[in-house]
Amino acid sequence: MTTSDEKRRCAWITDPLMMKYHDEEWGVPLHDDRKLFEFMVLDAFQAGLSWKTILNKRDNFRKAFDGFDPEKVARYGEEEVNRLMNNPLIIRNQLKIRAAISNARAFLVIQQEFGSFDQYIWAFVAHKPVINQFTSLDQLPARTELSDLLSKDLKNRGFKFTGSTVVYAHMQATGMVNDHLVTCHRYQPINRMQNTQ
Repeated sequence: MTTSDEKRRCAWITDPLMMKYHDEEWGVPLHDDRKLFEFMVLDAFQAGLSWKTILNKRDNFRKAFDGFDPEKVARYGEEEVNRLMNNPLIIRNQLKIRAAISNARAFLVIQQEFGSFDQYIWAFVAHKPVINQFTSLDQLPARTELSDLLSKDLKNRGFKFTGSTVVYAHMQATGMVNDHLVTCHRYQPINRMQNTQ
């Protein structure tokens, strides 16, 4: 997609909010545990929906889930489940809400075991982003052997809604893989970021 600023972008952008997300976040190597947890929650809620839907409700999710603080979310009980189920500003799917809570608990266990969730998850790519060289959107995979492996490990650790497709979306969003098209203005800057982590 090109816009009035004439920058070439990946073709999945449909509106200014998606453009801002694409230009500022998508594919940038992320190492902050709170943000990684945020994407774990949002990616799970995205299952079966579009990212645009999630992005439009992101601020509402942030407020509803205590700023995506995994320690707070891990303590949620039935009262919080009911509160979230009655919140019309988020996606009211009880299975996904309960998954966010159980995933927060599993997230904290990983933090204790590995020192941080960042250390755990980035080990799957040897702590360096996978640099792909796609020239069209139809080349982007929905899942890979690596996302299969990570998905299996997350499930073994008690995570829910972490199928391989959801996990690959997480890897794309958090910069574990660079899936910007080679023609996109973000491709090279993000490639250079791997040397600064």
